[in-house]
Amino acid sequence: MTSTDTTVDLTTPNADPTTGRPVALDQPTAGELTKRVVVRFLKFMLNATIAIVVALVAWQAIIKLLDFSPFISRGPADVWKYMFTAPNAAQNRSTLFEAAKTTFLDAGIGLVTGIIAALVVSMVFVLRRSVEATFMPLAMALRSVPLVAMTPLIALIFGRGLLAVAVIAGIVTFFPALVNVTHALKSVPSHTIDLVTAYGGTPRIALTKVQFPAALPALFASMRIAAPLAIIGALLAEWLATGKGLGYMMLQSMSMFQIDQLWSCVAIVTFASVVLYGIISSIENVVLSRYAPGRGTGSPV
Repeated sequence: MTSTDTTVDLTTPNADPTTGRPVALDQPTAGELTKRVVVRFLKFMLNATIAIVVALVAWQAIIKLLDFSPFISRGPADVWKYMFTAPNAAQNRSTLFEAAKTTFLDAGIGLVTGIIAALVVSMVFVLRRSVEATFMPLAMALRSVPLVAMTPLIALIFGRGLLAVAVIAGIVTFFPALVNVTHALKSVPSHTIDLVTAYGGTPRIALTKVQFPAALPALFASMRIAAPLAIIGALLAEWLATGKGLGYMMLQSMSMFQIDQLWSCVAIVTFASVVLYGIISSIENVVLSRYAPGRGTGSPV
């Protein structure tokens, strides 16, 4: 009798679990993926535009109905005038957008580094439970310290430049992502990991082939939550440490009673948060449909 080798190579992409041979799948082309991203983003922006219009109407109505003092309150029309129709609108926009570039660069670096660090640490926690038992309580203890109290210390250690802002924004994004992704990696049904082990797979293979795809929804959910938090972290760092960007401009506007500029900064930050949320949601839907089709398609857009 001829013996049959039943060893399965689980490292092969799209491997048949019984033979280990790669299975041909109909994969979307790069053009199709790009089209999906664009379509989903446009759908989100349409819904977001409707929501923004409703919010703007409510904003103006609240100011009128509650009779807020015109000395401190500004409506959408006032912000629009300051940025687009006032005699010095071009100069106003240039000043605002220059500060916005600094803030969003700081927030983007903090978001990316915080998410990557959280993903790496989460994988280490799953592979080495003793490391998780040692350092997760420490991480939660650090998370309980108010960021306002930590900012001067961070500025003292890392200086008052881009690195300090990135560290602060990264801290804001790191802890929510760490908790969510670690929980998702550990919540994979045990029988799927047992199947990988039965076919000779190592814990590392189970992590990359089973647990990581299953944790993608939690990863993107963490990114959607962390994106506005990264902007808030960057603003806080600019208030307390660097003296640059929209955060410092808002502080200056309050002290000098430049109320139009202050409300314009708030409007820019809000709009940027909505756009960033939409970009992440669109990418999430495409990635999940490709790599984790059984886990849903992310947040609706």
